[in-house]
Amino acid sequence: MDNASNANTNAATIEIGEEIVAGFAKYKLPGVTAASGRDCGEGPYGRLILRGATLIDGTGAPPWGLVDIVVEGNRIVDIVSVGYPGLAIQPERRPGHGDAEIDCEGKFVTPGFVDSHAHVGAPFHAASGEMPGADYVYKLWLAHGVTTVRETGCFNGLAWTLQQKRASSSHAIAAPHLYAYAYFPAINDYLKTIHTSAAARDWVRRLAEKGADGIKFFGAPPAVMEAALDEARLTGLRTCCHHATLAVSRMNALTTARWGLSSSEHFYGLAEALFDDRTIQSFPSAYHYNDEYLRFSTSGTTFLQAAQPGSQKWLDVLDAFIEAGHTFVPTLNVYDANRDLMRTRRADWHERYTDPTLMRYFEPHRGGHGSYWYRWSTQNEVEWRETFRIWMHFLRDYKNRGGRVCAGSDSGFMYQVYGFGFVRELELLQEAGFTPLEVLRAATNHGAALMGLEEETGTVEVGKRADLLVHDCNPLDDFKLLYGTGALRLDEEKQRGTWQRSLRYTIKDGMVFDAMELLEDVEAMVARCKAEHLEA
Repeated sequence: MDNASNANTNAATIEIGEEIVAGFAKYKLPGVTAASGRDCGEGPYGRLILRGATLIDGTGAPPWGLVDIVVEGNRIVDIVSVGYPGLAIQPERRPGHGDAEIDCEGKFVTPGFVDSHAHVGAPFHAASGEMPGADYVYKLWLAHGVTTVRETGCFNGLAWTLQQKRASSSHAIAAPHLYAYAYFPAINDYLKTIHTSAAARDWVRRLAEKGADGIKFFGAPPAVMEAALDEARLTGLRTCCHHATLAVSRMNALTTARWGLSSSEHFYGLAEALFDDRTIQSFPSAYHYNDEYLRFSTSGTTFLQAAQPGSQKWLDVLDAFIEAGHTFVPTLNVYDANRDLMRTRRADWHERYTDPTLMRYFEPHRGGHGSYWYRWSTQNEVEWRETFRIWMHFLRDYKNRGGRVCAGSDSGFMYQVYGFGFVRELELLQEAGFTPLEVLRAATNHGAALMGLEEETGTVEVGKRADLLVHDCNPLDDFKLLYGTGALRLDEEKQRGTWQRSLRYTIKDGMVFDAMELLEDVEAMVARCKAEHLEA
């Protein structure tokens, strides 16, 4: 990939009839600089062997082993049982030498994580300045074990995202696998709405021809959206929807699930499906959707107006979503600040790993999406804590009925930083009542299945892509140890605090990345950016 061609991708557009999937650059909003080269990672190797690992395979099975895992190129070709914990490994069982080997005795191997809702940057508002480059985002994802990303929106442009997808696939850049879900042009005032079912079907067909993996909806006129979802099914495109407040009164998440929507994002549309004494949410008299404070503070009361856990309406809605085969991607973490703003704003990683332009974007300012903290109150936090309680109860009940819930971060907003936000999502799923093995499955196998990639990735099995994580300790014991900072623990010998981390290596498509080296690169990027701002 030459730099000249890469430079053009920031402004690239794809015309689809009269519509353009060009990203926000068209509207003169700051863009994200594409990654143009790779300065880290080794491989793929002709033969890579992970020796003596305890395996947590992502299927829901408990840890087992010890095993040697053989990777040739980018594929797992063998998983060989070579012994048992506490006993000497049996050398006669071991596969022959590899071109490269990783000693995994005392270590744990899991599948690479699948972030089912993510964005490469957040080019939403010029007031915050230029967003961090894609290299910053990708390295943070890889440093936290994210090997596959569902890019829900392609806000930098479909052509931009597809170019980065190709570069990642060829190992020209250090990045997870990227899957491009382009936004459907409706609802938002800066996008041209598609008004007819025929136009919607034509748009979907043309999008599929351009190589998109799926579609991100925010809403549309019901007949238009139903037609678009049907055409997506016919063309093999997966779909997701953030059920925007401007559209949800005409079709909630259950309506679109019955029309074939693959997944609902966040919680919008779910609470509305649970209404039993109203059909439209009660809004305060001063409500205005374009006031971000009012938008997010009021959305924290939607579940409070819905049927409560255990009620007949609650049970009926659960059963209806199960019958539809629907998936939820709650992105709990991105709303975490709503219930404790000060804790989230002062998280351990901000000082070293949060780019200052991103931090400035998080701060309260008018017009910035998710930057609504100028009036955030104790009452808002109380309401959001109760919202989380009800929302988590639904997710737990849905999971227990066999429904699929996936881990997605939606980082880049509301004080959630790439990679770190994904780990926080794992913690919050555990808080919602998922066992650690269920959390891991949501973050691996179920995320892959949502995208139709279950034959490629999501579990550690022979024949699958070599998307693997090597951990120094069992990640099921404490998800906090997956944070790039690690977690503060007591050193019993020295009787002082020490930072402990779990993830040692991220292997994406057979390419081996040292997690600490990735974090050091990010820390250096942040330091340079801070120095430049001081000089300015």
